[in-house]
Amino acid sequence: MNKYEAMVIMKPELSEDERKAVLAQLTDTITANTGTVAQAGVWAERKKLQFSIKKHAEGVYYLIDFSAAPGAIEKILGVYKLNDNVLRTLITVHESK
Repeated sequence: MNKYEAMVIMKPELSEDERKAVLAQLTDTITANTGTVAQAGVWAERKKLQFSIKKHAEGVYYLIDFSAAPGAIEKILGVYKLNDNVLRTLITVHESK
């Protein structure tokens, strides 16, 4: 299993409970695809975006560190893209030094 880092931008108008529910859905997707979540949390509250994404000028950034099989990443990304509360997602591989 490889180590990955996911940066997720959520809609800024979501309440705290709604954001927690979306984060739970995102982490559950990782575990459902035989992955393990090492850490997940807010990286930046209501940060101004450089350009509008889906008519939003701000977003809430979440950072998720996890391990998963390389084949599971496409499935995880597919679920993330279907979530209407997620504006943008980027998953990168953690390189070991």
